[in-house]
Amino acid sequence: MSEMIQFTLNGAERSVAAEPDLMLIDVIRDVFNLTGTKHGCDNATCGTCTVVVNGKAVKSCNFPIEKAANAEVMTIEYLAKGTVLHPIQKAIAESGAVQCGFCTPGIVMELYGLLENKADASEAEITNVLSKHLCRCTGYEPIRNGALMAQKLMQARAAAK
Repeated sequence: MSEMIQFTLNGAERSVAAEPDLMLIDVIRDVFNLTGTKHGCDNATCGTCTVVVNGKAVKSCNFPIEKAANAEVMTIEYLAKGTVLHPIQKAIAESGAVQCGFCTPGIVMELYGLLENKADASEAEITNVLSKHLCRCTGYEPIRNGALMAQKLMQARAAAK
């Protein structure tokens, strides 16, 4: 039986009639047409479906929509402001970590969930969150380098405020 689920998606109030066990990724992609969040493994092991819910990175392929009720959900589409990339997006692109781009949105959102909450995260913490993502193209060194560059950019942005 469908329920009306209300939540904030990328800064806008939304509501959707859905079965409570429908996964968040299906609502994001199929209802709201936000296709930056990718279907990968559908069992929360590859990380391509990562979004941020209430400030925390989650795998949307195993996150029931009912858990998003009254929550704030952010997808990759929310980060850039027009043509101005978020510092994490900028760093990942400049580090050479983007090849096919399939894993990139999930990695960016994972880093956002970490660095927005803990700008001074240790290199071990950054490596740990990156270990939750599979990349078949770049190898992991450019991704790690991009993550460390992103951290510096975000710290500089915070210091400038």
